Amino acid sequence: MASGIHGDVTSALGARIAAGEIAPGSVLTLAQLEREYDASRTVVREAVRVLESIGVVASRRRVGITVQPREQWEANSPQLIEWNLQGPFRQQQLEALMELRVAVEPTAAMLAASRATHAQRAELRRLADRLRALSAAGRGASDEFLQADVEFHALLLRASGNPQLEALCGPVREVLTGRSRLGMTPETPAAGTVEEHEAVAEAIAAGDGDAAERRSREHMRAVRAEIRADGSLG
Repeated sequence: MASGIHGDVTSALGARIAAGEIAPGSVLTLAQLEREYDASRTVVREAVRVLESIGVVASRRRVGITVQPREQWEANSPQLIEWNLQGPFRQQQLEALMELRVAVEPTAAMLAASRATHAQRAELRRLADRLRALSAAGRGASDEFLQADVEFHALLLRASGNPQLEALCGPVREVLTGRSRLGMTPETPAAGTVEEHEAVAEAIAAGDGDAAERRSREHMRAVRAEIRADGSLG
C-alpha cells in the first residue's frame, strides 16, 4: 500500500483513470506527471509502479506510460474498488461486488459450518449480537456498526478454511466501507438484515452447512436488491 506523498499521487492519478478522465490507450510520461502533480521523479515512479502492479497502466521505454483497457485491471484490488466507488462507475462497482458476494459467501458459510473453530463460531455469534444491539439503538449507520459488519463477513470468509475465499476479505471490506461513506447505510437496517446475520451465525455454530448456505444466500440477495434499488433511484 502506497503511503505519504507516494500515496497522494497514486490515489489522485488512479482515481482519474478509474473515473475515465484519462481514457484507456492514453500515453503519459514521467515528466508530464512530475509537472502536473509537482512531485519528484522518485515519487512519480513509485506511483506508476503501484498502478502497474494492479494492471491499470503499463510502462515501456521509448513508449511511455500507457493506460490499459479496463478488462486488464485487477478487479479485486481494494485500491481500485475504492477509486471506482468515488467516481461515475460507483453503481457498476457495487453491483459487480454484490454479484461476487452472492456467488461466494454462501459457499463460505457452508464450509465454515464444518471447518470453523470453536472460537470463530463464538465470535460470529458475538458479532451478530453486537449488530442487533446497535440496530436496536438506531445506530445502523454508525462506525461501530460498520466495524462489526466488516468483521463478521471477514471472519465468515476466514472460517471457510479456503485461502481463495479469504483473499476476498479486502474487496468485501471496501464495498461495505464504501456504502457507509456514500451514506447508503440506514440508521435502522432493512427488515431482516440483522436477523439474517444471526441465522447464519447460529447455523455455523450448530454445524448445519445447508442452513448456513441458505440463510447466507438469502441475506446476500436481499442486500443486492437494496443496491439495485439505490441505483435505480440515483
